Amino acid sequence: MSKENNQILKNTNAKILDEFNASIMFDKELYSQDIKGSIAHSKMLAFQGIISFDEQQQIEEGLLKVKLEIENGEFKFSLKYEDIHMAVENRLTEIIGEAGKKLHTARSRNDQVCTDFSLYVQEKTKSIQNQIKDLISTFLDISSKHTTTLMPGMTHLQHAQPINFGYHMMAYANMFKRDFERFSSSYERNNYSPLGSAALAGTPHNIDRFKTAEFLGFTAPTQNAMDSVSNRDFALELLFNISTTMMHISRISEELILWSSYEFQFVRMSDEYATTSSIMPQKKNPDVPELLRGKTGRVYGNLISLLTVMKGLPLAYNKDTQEDKEGVFDSVKTIEISISILNEVIKTMIVNVDKMEKACKIGHLTATDLADYLVQKQNMPFRTAYYLTKDVVSKANSLNKDISELNIDEIRSSNDELKNINEEIVSYLNLKNSMNSRNSFGGTSTYQTQIQIENIKNWLQTI
Repeated sequence: MSKENNQILKNTNAKILDEFNASIMFDKELYSQDIKGSIAHSKMLAFQGIISFDEQQQIEEGLLKVKLEIENGEFKFSLKYEDIHMAVENRLTEIIGEAGKKLHTARSRNDQVCTDFSLYVQEKTKSIQNQIKDLISTFLDISSKHTTTLMPGMTHLQHAQPINFGYHMMAYANMFKRDFERFSSSYERNNYSPLGSAALAGTPHNIDRFKTAEFLGFTAPTQNAMDSVSNRDFALELLFNISTTMMHISRISEELILWSSYEFQFVRMSDEYATTSSIMPQKKNPDVPELLRGKTGRVYGNLISLLTVMKGLPLAYNKDTQEDKEGVFDSVKTIEISISILNEVIKTMIVNVDKMEKACKIGHLTATDLADYLVQKQNMPFRTAYYLTKDVVSKANSLNKDISELNIDEIRSSNDELKNINEEIVSYLNLKNSMNSRNSFGGTSTYQTQIQIENIKNWLQTI
């Protein structure tokens, strides 16, 4: 190989290695957190007498100028500087000179990246919580309007017992409440500052980690420098919390897809969130809920990816953890747009009350009420009541009726043991009465549904 060709190959390999090794093209997402952390670090250095207050002021003003350049699109990101930390520090030094070179005193990129990433995760935890709070409010609004709207409650996707639609929506409100609380727990547990841990063992400089933690809004500094620079639990928790929330989004998306089908027709989604087929103009496809359901798998993948990266890492910092950010950035963007869109889908959907009530007359939803009545009022063993109820259901089927539509004579004629049954049984088989009879705490009655709504409303006012 000629010297010229050999040099070309070396240059090509060097470029490939630069691209492989660098993180600047994705960790630039952390520019704001990096600058925030650097300003806090510079203030601490000045307070501790490690740099002068004049140098600190130069550093802070220079960093704010760098931030403005980035936000105005004037900053040139280059593989030359490998990551966001070096890119910012290099530009700072270009702007203010020698003082910029003092910024990195008493820290390492190891604790710097952990601090930046922790700040990002904490900020996104709070913003996602605010979105979840808005979504819960939407569920409360629709639940409040439908505490008397009958719909078939299902198990195994089969008609089971009559419930109200508000009650069904409150099931999701409670799911997302748990999500909110899960993010809260993670925020509290992870709100500790790694800054000042340096490479892995701390620093000989007379720093004050409590001061930088305070400047950055952390509860306190982390306890062990080695653990601090190798810890990514905070990112894993965010990914898990996002995955769980997306699982809940996927579940309601599945129900919206079913409910908007011809077979159900319980709801009609706004045209804004559904599309027509490219060749069948009569079709209206639930594309948005389908995408929400599909994107859940995407965030699961990001969680498993980071778990796998962290699985066998020795202490302390390892370059493997450069792979920790892209999946987090992707999952954050996915959950943010998913919650926003789901909120609008729920707000704008039309509930077909008549279709829901009509569906309650399929599957003999009040059969359990008959069995319960025979046990409670006739003092029958449950198993006897169970078989008598089957006879009443058979009678209803022979008449092409739902059990809730039978009159007293039809009920009595279904079995000799029921020939003297009290006429009040007819009211027990009424769909609305059946729904309201489930008045135990957490039940589906209108009254209990209203209590659930008030409880969540009161909780929202405390957060």
